[in-house]
Amino acid sequence: MKKGGKRLEIACYKNKVWRNVALEKDFDEVLQTNTVFVNVSKGQVAKKDTLSSTFSTDDLTEICKQVNVQGASQSQLEQMFRDIATIVAEKCVHPETKRPYTVSLIERAMKDVHFSVKANKSTKQQALEVIKQLKQSIQIQRAHMRLRFVLPARDGKRLKEKLRPIINTVENEEFDDQLEMVCLIDPGCFRDIDELIRCETKGKETLEVLSLKDVEEGDEKLE
Repeated sequence: MKKGGKRLEIACYKNKVWRNVALEKDFDEVLQTNTVFVNVSKGQVAKKDTLSSTFSTDDLTEICKQVNVQGASQSQLEQMFRDIATIVAEKCVHPETKRPYTVSLIERAMKDVHFSVKANKSTKQQALEVIKQLKQSIQIQRAHMRLRFVLPARDGKRLKEKLRPIINTVENEEFDDQLEMVCLIDPGCFRDIDELIRCETKGKETLEVLSLKDVEEGDEKLE
């Protein structure tokens, strides 16, 4: 765990660190040794005065319990932070180059905006919040979806006017006895477009997702 600018470690048996200490009948089942380290792998033991000033107690067992519980919580939040950054990197691109950002660059940008992980919210939900925050500091947007839809002629003209405000870019459009269009949209608008087309044409449309992400090869770099 990290506390007071110090990194402290304990040596636990495999898979025990995640268990609820309050439910352990014998904490010795968790610890390999009742010792607090600054580096377990190197065998560097934390100084007693450092521990007493950090935890306001000299009880090593109590200190180990705190390191176990708080350290596990910190590790969980750090993992969530990485998971959120991964989701953002998978969903987003630079708006001009259409190239994706690497996870490490997204992590750096999240730290720059002082994003704080919330343990009680899903990583997907927080990733969408992060995207909004990152727009204040870097050029980033959700990668567009590429759709192709075919609409009956009698519905085409009317629906085209309703779809225009939702569609980001029309790449191809043909209107003969039916309206056929290939376009790019924000993924968040897909459900609205799908419902609008199905309801207005009473199921006589063809809607096809050509690509989930419109991206270019190569990774984007932060200047």
